[in-house]
Amino acid sequence: MLKHNANNERIKHRYFTYLKEAKRLSEQTLDSVAKALARFEDYTQFKDFKAFHFQQAIAFKAHLAKQKGQRSQQVLSKATLHSTLASLQRFFQWLAGQPSYKSRLNYSDADYFNLSEKDMRIATARRVQNTPTMEQIKHVIATMPYNTDIERRNRALVAFTILTGARDNAITSIKLKHIDLIHGYVKQDAREVKTKFSKTFTTYFFPVDGDIQKIFAEWVQYLRNEKLYSNEDPLFPTTRIVIGKSGEFEVDSLDKKHWSNATPIRKIFRDAFEYANLPYFTPHSFRHTLVRLGEGLCNTPEDFKAWSQNLGHEAVLTTFFSYGEVAEHRQGEIIQNLNTKKFNPINIDDFAEALARKLKEP
Repeated sequence: MLKHNANNERIKHRYFTYLKEAKRLSEQTLDSVAKALARFEDYTQFKDFKAFHFQQAIAFKAHLAKQKGQRSQQVLSKATLHSTLASLQRFFQWLAGQPSYKSRLNYSDADYFNLSEKDMRIATARRVQNTPTMEQIKHVIATMPYNTDIERRNRALVAFTILTGARDNAITSIKLKHIDLIHGYVKQDAREVKTKFSKTFTTYFFPVDGDIQKIFAEWVQYLRNEKLYSNEDPLFPTTRIVIGKSGEFEVDSLDKKHWSNATPIRKIFRDAFEYANLPYFTPHSFRHTLVRLGEGLCNTPEDFKAWSQNLGHEAVLTTFFSYGEVAEHRQGEIIQNLNTKKFNPINIDDFAEALARKLKEP
């Protein structure tokens, strides 16, 4: 059985170059597109893309709906179906305009990758995000041990995340020089920090808790004054793994290197919440916590604009639409409070009489 198709590989390479250089998409997005194409090719047994027919799209759509995730062993979600099929649709639309393909493919055939309207609504529906409360986060930080360098790093990491709302990918690349304890901010410079959309912005420490800021400040001072780290060294260095006396790998101490990805950070969070006997919340969920905090503290549009900007959002609407949904419990409270308000219907005759008097006034 074929495991690849040379013609397909060549045209996919051109497409990935187009996405990266012309559409300026990230490596993470390219990986998801490559995964979608691999699923389709595996289903068609690596038939040449020139033989694409809309019946293939219909059959693959039905096949994909029955597949299970490797980790969950559950049927793929509608959101996964939507993202996979959308990637395939865009690819074949692009392919239909390429030399030696446009005479064989119909541009409209790619439309057969569309989900039904019902499935599309399910796939794109906004869902309530699990968000930790400030009290839960404070409890987690308070219960985290800090006897070793690694434990101190982990506690400072959680503290820094709620103090700044920084994304986990950005945290992996932040250096000591990006931190200003005197003025209380972190400079997320896209030339060195892995920010979303490569944006450069300054985040001032959010007013969350004095003890949290103290924990983070002590960590920075410890690295600079006792570990003698330079400005170019990572704010949160990796863990050094060595071969112990038993001949097995063991945790040693800190290593002056950046994490290559955010997986270790998520594990630190998972372990910290588990240690505190609380359900796991992702680093990203802390951004939702900060938005809810801002909704309670900000009194003017300018206040909330500054709060939104501090999260790296260029527009306040991004903060509202992506993070600012009313929590379900709060939604219930608001509706129930409205129900207690006294209803005073307008008397039409009194209203008409008052309006007539107003019209007669000079």
